[in-house]
Amino acid sequence: MQISTKINAFLKLIKTSLQGEERDYTQGSINQAIFLLAIPMILELSLESVFALVDMYFVGKLGHNAIAVVAYTESMVTMVYSLAIGLSTAATAIIARRVGEKDLQGASKSALQSIIISLVLSALIGIFGYLYAPQMLRFMGASDDVIKQGVGFTQIMFGFNVVIMLLFLINGIFRGAGNAALAMKSLWIASITNIILVPVLIYGIGPWQGWGLEGAAIATCIGRGSGVLYQIYHLFYGKGMIKLTIQNLAPDLHVIKSIFNLAWPATFQFIIASGSWIFLTRIVAESGGTEASAGYQIAIRNIIFFILPAWGLSNAAATLVGQNLGAKLPDRAEKSVYLATKYNAIFMGIVSLIFIFLSSPIIGFFTTEPSVHSVGVKALQIIGAGFIFYGIGMVMIQSLNGAGDTCTPTWINFIGFWIIQIPLAYYFMYYTDFGLEAIFSAVPLAETGIAIAAFYVFRSGKWKKIQV
Repeated sequence: MQISTKINAFLKLIKTSLQGEERDYTQGSINQAIFLLAIPMILELSLESVFALVDMYFVGKLGHNAIAVVAYTESMVTMVYSLAIGLSTAATAIIARRVGEKDLQGASKSALQSIIISLVLSALIGIFGYLYAPQMLRFMGASDDVIKQGVGFTQIMFGFNVVIMLLFLINGIFRGAGNAALAMKSLWIASITNIILVPVLIYGIGPWQGWGLEGAAIATCIGRGSGVLYQIYHLFYGKGMIKLTIQNLAPDLHVIKSIFNLAWPATFQFIIASGSWIFLTRIVAESGGTEASAGYQIAIRNIIFFILPAWGLSNAAATLVGQNLGAKLPDRAEKSVYLATKYNAIFMGIVSLIFIFLSSPIIGFFTTEPSVHSVGVKALQIIGAGFIFYGIGMVMIQSLNGAGDTCTPTWINFIGFWIIQIPLAYYFMYYTDFGLEAIFSAVPLAETGIAIAAFYVFRSGKWKKIQV
């Protein structure tokens, strides 16, 4: 009877979390608050992960050169994701704080100002990426054949980067307002549209032969664009707390300064992380060639599949920290973080075991080339071994971001990735005979260091006194 009651209560909780209502999380059960925020975030990011794997499945049928193009381009596009996530982090922190203070007009103004900033940045990135796509691919280590096949794909992804920027930013706005379900629905629309279009635009339908690799890029842009349209509709015409109005279009230097003060460290935080992955991708390419790059990319896509849901719990912690600090409840914020950390560590521990023992069939689903398969298996096992520490580090880093302390996580990431990860990988490649396994081992070593440092900083409690 008790089990049945608990199951019914959990199902009710899931239903409530998916209703799409903005909520005040400064009171009531903390456990319930975590799950009300985390469930839609996990579902949101899980479908994003599914899309990434589906995309890789269909692209993989075009050969290892096509996989390599996606690997190189995605590594570079992570710089766009870094800007988007940086602005999103700032928006979540500021809006959550305003919501906790019951200042809904201030929350709406911050939302619109952050959108305007993102539009300007995405325009500059789009022009640069379109014009210099061949040079960027060559910098990543791509051969002439790979550049010839992939330049169109890269140009499209950079030319329409605005849909990536807005999709992540506006979802950060929704999460700050406590409406994780609306963020989930927008990404679901984007991902489902994407999944439907990818095989059609790559391979065609009927007598039409499709657009090949460029079709994958077009499908991605259309899919994310559909999600952005859904977001914009709700910002202007929805019933939520955040309302975009003409009055909020007027520049507010105080708000813009607050956004930049939080966004630029958060952006560098993710640029530091993504930049290290770009260099790691190049190191793998130089060490093992195109086949190694393809295997590594398949492994990374699978890793992302499981990491993104963990980000759901981390983002839930960030929202809870922001709202509770705004309501002058720092102890409640701290308790929320420790509970989220426990749940994330358990989840990532399970994932680690899956990667260690089931890596071969997982990689085998995406490629039948023996050399690609071998590298993918090694990468998945070695990188996945440190997943418990990834889970702990994610929550701690995002909680500091949610408190408005975006500078400290930036320094932690810099030390972890550029003082530990990249030098170790570089050393293993050029000064030892350990091979790709040693290069991959630099990742869990760096992530473990990041987790320990972030936990120590969070325990100090200085984040409780930050004003945004």
